[in-house]
Amino acid sequence: MQYVIGVTLAAAVALFATVVGLARERSFYATVLIVVGSYYVLFAAMGASSRTLMAEVGFALIFLLLAVLGFKRSLWVLAAALIGHGIFDFVHHFLIDNPGVPRWWPGFCLAFDAPFGVLLALRLIRQPRSFDAKA
Repeated sequence: MQYVIGVTLAAAVALFATVVGLARERSFYATVLIVVGSYYVLFAAMGASSRTLMAEVGFALIFLLLAVLGFKRSLWVLAAALIGHGIFDFVHHFLIDNPGVPRWWPGFCLAFDAPFGVLLALRLIRQPRSFDAKA
């Protein structure tokens, strides 16, 4: 069920952002990446050790840097990083033991992040000039 909800929410957010005009702004996709990249920090703060928290902060910083790079250079970086975060969700439990993460979260987040990144990539393919100009 978490996969269905994640994909549905990704499509709904993308559609909403397109209809209201948020998707025209380069910062929108960078902000989404920063937010999805920070949830594991929240989960660590809620239920894990300081060591786990620091590990989660380290990974969140990687996605923060990718968000800045994508915002400044190319939205293709953001599309790849969103898909990459989905993959990260799938393997997260092999890398970090974070007891604060809800059992359903990795599947939900994978099902949101990867399709959202794919939707951005499809928009970049269809309208490359309007989305990939330098900031």
